[in-house]
Amino acid sequence: MVIDISKIAIPPHSGIYIMKDDTGKIIYIGKAKNLRNRVRSYFLKNQNYKTQKLVEKISEIEFVLTDNESEAFLLEANMIKRYRPIYNIELKDQQRYTYLRITNEVFPRLMVARRTRTGEFLGGGRVYGPFTSGSSKMLSIGLLRKAFKVRICKRLPKEACLEYHLGNCEAPCQFKEAQEKYGKHISELESILKGKQRLEDFRQKLENQMKDASLRQHYEMAKEIHDTIQRLQNLQTKQKMESTKNHDEEYFGIAIHDQAAHLMSFRQTNGVIRDRNRFSFDIVGDNSFSSFLSQYYSTNPIPKFVVASELPEKKDILEEVFSRSAGFKVNIIVPLSGKRREMIRLIMKNITLYQTKGSEPALVELQEKLSLKSIPKIIECFDISNHGTDYAVGSMSRFVDGRPDKSGYRKFKIKTIQGRNDYAMINEVIKRRYLRLQTKKSETPDLILIDGGKGQLSAAINALKNIGSKIPCVSLAKENEEVYIPKIKESLVISKNNQALKILQHARDEAHRFGLAYNRSLRKFN
Repeated sequence: MVIDISKIAIPPHSGIYIMKDDTGKIIYIGKAKNLRNRVRSYFLKNQNYKTQKLVEKISEIEFVLTDNESEAFLLEANMIKRYRPIYNIELKDQQRYTYLRITNEVFPRLMVARRTRTGEFLGGGRVYGPFTSGSSKMLSIGLLRKAFKVRICKRLPKEACLEYHLGNCEAPCQFKEAQEKYGKHISELESILKGKQRLEDFRQKLENQMKDASLRQHYEMAKEIHDTIQRLQNLQTKQKMESTKNHDEEYFGIAIHDQAAHLMSFRQTNGVIRDRNRFSFDIVGDNSFSSFLSQYYSTNPIPKFVVASELPEKKDILEEVFSRSAGFKVNIIVPLSGKRREMIRLIMKNITLYQTKGSEPALVELQEKLSLKSIPKIIECFDISNHGTDYAVGSMSRFVDGRPDKSGYRKFKIKTIQGRNDYAMINEVIKRRYLRLQTKKSETPDLILIDGGKGQLSAAINALKNIGSKIPCVSLAKENEEVYIPKIKESLVISKNNQALKILQHARDEAHRFGLAYNRSLRKFN
């Protein structure tokens, strides 16, 4: 049942709106200059299919007011990162900021701070960050541990381990002197992580201590300090390389096809293309190129120029938000000529090539996840619609290149099965459909999808075997959206935000809708 929007008091101010389902779970977060106008627009009749599916699930809407639209952009991006609603744009590299954790043990350890889906940190202790470029930070954690003599053992051993003999730890597990010095090491490490002390300053302090130890002829201590300085020098070199990267320009091409956006980006640094990425997202609610950029640059370095195939909505506000975050002027432009225009043409050519090869990203991923021999360009999905024991029909939706091909939809009146026996009905419908295609030598699908679990899948597989067909066949169970594959005991669980799963869900929903309509029409005229 769709929520009655007329009974909700919606403020006519800028801010964000938070849509929840009947369990209280956040399913979509959006922003607006005028909340009242934007939220009411969702409930008009001219919405696309995916937005309609969103609206059907809304049970509650909350509002958070902001002073202006740019604040709404920032708040929306932060809220989406924290709650990751299923209908919002979600980037695969959303966790590119790394957080480090110092545990609250007697002799603390340094670890990467893991986070839950809601953004909460796992484990006790003190968390520091965020630090950019997570992969590089993972490499430098080892150097930090060694430089500050931080133990790595999960449980304190009874005697000194290999790390002590390698000079990476002073063995607080065995030596009292090491226990007394350990707290100082952790304090110095925290000073670095908090930014209160620069690595260069700390290194200079160690050099002074090394010289002092050498003058006092404490050569062993001087050597230990020298080794620590060398490790810090390695760490500092990595950080210097990281911080001096000049992210000059980033190029984006965007193409919209059947309620989905497909993007490709090239990043150019010092005149050289350094990276290339592909993205796609559903056109639902406020999901747009503008929203994508807002999310993308909340977790990626911001360049001086964002060069695009088209201007995003709210360009001026985006430039203001990005400039404030980056600390320098950021421009979003659409080039009309020159090398930048050639770069955009190249990106759009790549997007077109990617699609015309049948390489819709979700279909390619579906092929990989289901271990299919070819990309499932044609998918036929079957559903059984029962009403009592007298009315039972089969229905089939057909998807081509990930989109509905309604001219290919088929309906079946059950002929040989009495009573309610979904398995037998699936068996009958599959035999009828593919015997007919074999007889006429017509084109067969790349994948058959069955609405149901293991039982329905087994019935379909048996039918295909009986007629000598080897078309790949899987099933999708509604309860937990699990995919069942023949000869594999455990079901395949695909993330609910995954575009590959959404194609299967859309095909299943269409088959169900088509079958239900046919069932109703039969009952109406009997």
